Amino acid sequence: MEDFGGLPGAGRGGGRGREGVRGARFDRDWTKGSILGNLLALSWPMIVTQALTVLGPTLDMIWVGKLGAASIAGVGVSSMVFQFMSVARMGLQTGTRAIVSRAVGAGDEKEANHVAQQYFVINVIFAVLMAVIGVFLSRYILLLLGLEADVLEEGTAYLRIQLIGMVTMSFQMMGQSLMQASGDAQTPMRIAIGSRLLHAALAPFLIFGWGFFPRLGVSGAALTGVFSQGLAGGLGLWMLYGGHTRLHLTLKNFQFDFKMIWRIVKIGIPAMINGTERTSANLLVMWFVVPFGTAAVAAHALMERLDRFMHMPAQGLGMGAGVLAGQNLGAKEPERAEKTGWLAAALFTGAMAVMSVIIWFWPEFIVRLFNTEPELVDVAVKFLRIQIVALLTFGFVQTLMQCLNGVGDTWIPMLNTLITLWGVQMPLAYFLPKVTGLGVYGVRWAMVAAVVARSLVFILYFKGGRWKRRQV
Repeated sequence: MEDFGGLPGAGRGGGRGREGVRGARFDRDWTKGSILGNLLALSWPMIVTQALTVLGPTLDMIWVGKLGAASIAGVGVSSMVFQFMSVARMGLQTGTRAIVSRAVGAGDEKEANHVAQQYFVINVIFAVLMAVIGVFLSRYILLLLGLEADVLEEGTAYLRIQLIGMVTMSFQMMGQSLMQASGDAQTPMRIAIGSRLLHAALAPFLIFGWGFFPRLGVSGAALTGVFSQGLAGGLGLWMLYGGHTRLHLTLKNFQFDFKMIWRIVKIGIPAMINGTERTSANLLVMWFVVPFGTAAVAAHALMERLDRFMHMPAQGLGMGAGVLAGQNLGAKEPERAEKTGWLAAALFTGAMAVMSVIIWFWPEFIVRLFNTEPELVDVAVKFLRIQIVALLTFGFVQTLMQCLNGVGDTWIPMLNTLITLWGVQMPLAYFLPKVTGLGVYGVRWAMVAAVVARSLVFILYFKGGRWKRRQV
């Protein structure tokens, strides 16, 4: 009998016994017991991990804010470009998570290990390609956005280092996603905590040149992230291949499997297109914002960072729900999968109702954590209050989208994003500032309208239940 190392299933064919359990820490069967309890237990480490993932760039923005509006704008725009360049990796990660979670739910660790081997190959190829683009094309990419000279200079320095450092981020995210898909969310959380503590401690030294460190400005912020991610990625791979997490990987009997690679890519392509749609639309929105001046660009960039941070609980809940849904479908428990998705959406919406009260009454305090320039603060405060409408509906967007991605149903999220971004957000972003006299605030209202429309589509589709029959 094969050793399935603590996965909820057992031997060949996905039987539900227990063979070769490696200890109680990795023993939990996520397809049994309380749905709410499982969701909270698996999601809270993912929420912490996602919050820490965003905290690094947010800390950078706090320190970079001391360098002036041009630095904030340059780092903010470069971060959006970097997210756009990262969507292919995120799509491949989505495909891998979906197949691994199904394999774990069926008790087939051999299949999960085989998927991880092929994902490793894809990851290396992608990271090298991004590094080449970073070296030769960073400045030319930002030139297309028509940025002012000082913003272009700061942004180019930040983007080049970030793209070269995609190698470290790719391995960090690979280890994190494989552990989470297997049902071990606490190990990547611990790695993320250590990585962000190092990032937080080192960043001001490299940005401002404290002590014997050189003053590197925005380049120092980017280098800090690359270094901390490299350590996190190395530690994650060591734990996966050393048997220190729920899924014990090995290179034994490794061979290229183009059929498996295509399975990963086939699921990942819609998720990749989905991410491309969202990030490209954000870049085009920035194009609409640029004519309103550096303060508006900086405020918009700041809002994108704040949005990402506030959305992390939804992403963590959605990712947890996606893993649980995938494992439950692998275990032939579709109703448990559906209940998990609705619970995740309800939990985040309740949390955002509380956050919205805080934002409405104390927006200046939040904005001034990053910058105190009066013009920037005034614009960002108005942006933040407009965003309340989106926050109250975004829970259904992010949690249900992540749940669908987690079970491998990636086409509907892609189509929903396509329709609402290009059918709602972009036309309104063009017309509202001109027709209504809202100016740059019309751009933000256009983004909110798209989120509301997207949430309605996800609610209707998820309730229909076709995703429960999705094969991967």
